[in-house]
Formats: sequence, structure tokens, C-alpha cells
Amino acid sequence: MAWPRCGGFVEKAKPYIAMISLQFGYAGMNVLTKVSLNQGMSHYVLVVYRHAFATLSIAPFALVLERKKVRPKMTWPIFWQIFVLAMLGPVIDQNFYYAGLKFTGPTFACAMSNILPAMTFVLAVIFRMEKLQMEKVRCQAKVFGTVVTVAGAMLMTLYKGPLMQLARTTSRHASASASPAAEIIISGRDWFLGSVFVVVATLAWASLFVLQAHTIKQYSAQLSLTTLVCFVGTLQAVVVTFVMERRTSVWTIGFDMNLLAAAYAGIVTSSIAYYVQGLVIQKAGPVFASAFSPLMMIIVAAMGSLILSEKIYLGGVLGAALIVAGLYSVLWGKHRETQEKEEAADAKMALPTAAASSMQDAAAGVAVDGAGCNVGNGVTRSSSNAAAAAASAV
Repeated sequence: MAWPRCGGFVEKAKPYIAMISLQFGYAGMNVLTKVSLNQGMSHYVLVVYRHAFATLSIAPFALVLERKKVRPKMTWPIFWQIFVLAMLGPVIDQNFYYAGLKFTGPTFACAMSNILPAMTFVLAVIFRMEKLQMEKVRCQAKVFGTVVTVAGAMLMTLYKGPLMQLARTTSRHASASASPAAEIIISGRDWFLGSVFVVVATLAWASLFVLQAHTIKQYSAQLSLTTLVCFVGTLQAVVVTFVMERRTSVWTIGFDMNLLAAAYAGIVTSSIAYYVQGLVIQKAGPVFASAFSPLMMIIVAAMGSLILSEKIYLGGVLGAALIVAGLYSVLWGKHRETQEKEEAADAKMALPTAAASSMQDAAAGVAVDGAGCNVGNGVTRSSSNAAAAAASAV
């Protein structure tokens, strides 16, 4: 009896494990990308190479694993949805995010992008993918968790507080200034522009979650959909790069950190992430998938302190605590919603069974009544015959 329960637990835990794993992948991308941008790589070119790697890495799996699967017919509405998905993700989201990352830093950029769950929730409510039923506790938990998550991100952004002295990183700060990946001095104007760029990128990312949830219902071949989005995004990014970058030297790339950043971002955080993210969205919805993004900020803060010698302040620690609390509240609300849906589905399936049982009982009752009537009639007839026989004998 324990095996089915264990299997059910693993099945329910898959979306959580998948999204937590993706946050580690995104965190590594942020750190590697920051190093590459500090070394002078154009973020427009990085987006092109990233999605070229993504297309090459995911296309063989789409051809082999979905070879026998009947792919949905490519219609103009589906094509335009793929076109818009590529525009939202590879072009708008990543170019603006990389620009914001360059002007600020990985920890700050991740903190600002934690408004993603709030944006996704609002968009999902607007497009009626989420029902806002404030009289229910689960909906109150999701709204409260979203507000607390945003408050934690804003606390990290607006309040620094005293510097947290970490034993592993204190000795690194003295030698970090000579490293090209070290924290650089950023002006107030660049910091503001970087913040605006990250907000625009986050809005595009939230829109991608919502549109992807709609597109998956019409084009169910996940690997093929991911391949098409990455390929179309690569073509769009090439056009944008030719418009924004007039120097041909920006396309030069060697076996260095730039190549590693592009390959890692393309394989891990584009091809794999788009595919896994689509599966999770199809199973649990866009709000659930976006609710894990705050974990990336905590991971990046730790990796940035160890690798990039970023300073961690008390405001960051307090903000991270609020973000974890808000994330737990959102996930609890989604868990309760899933339980209610499962209970409703079980009750719906139980109704035909109960109706069938009632019909069988009724039929059995009729049969018993009929048998009783026959038996009664037989007894009556026997009594009648006996009385007749007695009368004739007299």
C-alpha cells in the first residue's frame, strides 16, 4: 500500500523539483552573463548566440522524441502566437534584462525581477486564467503572498542597512577590485535606467508565461514548440542586432567566457528551461511557475558574494526572508486550489457511480417485489385450489 502513496507523492512533487532546479540554472546564467558583459560582450549578440545554441540543442530531441507524435497543424494563429512568444522572450525580455544587469548587478536585477509573480497573477486574472475569489482562504493566501513577495523585493532594493560580514567572502573583497568580474561603480542615472529595463523585461516575461499557457493548449508538441520559439527568436534577435550594433567586430567570439556564457544560457536557460517551464505551466498554471522566481535571487546573492565579491547587506537578508514567506503563502494557496479541484473531480466521478448503484438497487428492489408478488399469488392460488377441493369433497 505504501508504493502507490509514494508514487503519488513523487508525481505531485515533480513540478516543485523542476522549478527549483530551474532557479539554480537561472542563477548560474546571471553570474556567467555578468562576467561576460563586464568583459565587453554586446548583450544583443549574446542573445543571438544564446538562442542559436538553444535551437541546435533542442531540435534533435524534437525530431527524435516527437517523430511518431502527430504534431498539430501549423495555422496562422499558432504561427503568430509563436512569433509573439519569441518576441517576448528572446528579444524583449532578455535584451532588456541583460541591459539592466549590465547597469546594475545580478543580485539587484534578480531582486527587481521578483515582481514577476505579481505581474503574472494580475495578467492571469485579467485574462481570466485565475479566478479572484477573495472570500476563499486560498485566494487570500495567494494575494497576500504576492504582496509580501513584492515587499521583500522592494526592501532589498530600497534599504541596504549594515554590511553583513561573511567569513567566506570578507577576505575576497580586497582582491576583487583587480578582477574584471568585480563590482564596478555605477552612476545614479545608469542605476535608474537599469531598474526600468529590468521592470520592462519582467513584464515581458510575465506576458510570456500567460501566452505560453494559451499556446500549449493549441500546440501540444512541447519540444517542437520550444524549438520553433528558439529558432524564430534567433532570427528576430539577428535583425535587432544588425539594427543596434553597426560594428562587425561585436560578432567575434572565441573559446572564452563569452562562449561559455552563450552556450550555458542557450542550453540550460533557454532550451531546457522553456521545455520544462511549459510542462509545469500545462500542469500547474502560469502563476505556480512564476512563484519560484524569488528563489533565484537568493541563490544569485550567495553566488554573487562568493564569485563576484558582491556585498550583502542586512536589507537583502530581511528582504529574502519576506520573499520566502510570500513564496510559501502563494504555494500554499496553489496547493489548496489543487486539492479542491481534485476533490471536485473525485466527487464528479463518484456521482455516476452512485447513480448506477441506486439504479441497480432500485432494479433489485423491483425484482424482489415482483418475486414477492408471484409468491403471494402462488400461495393465493394454492389456497384457492385447496378450498375448492375441500368444497367438492363435501
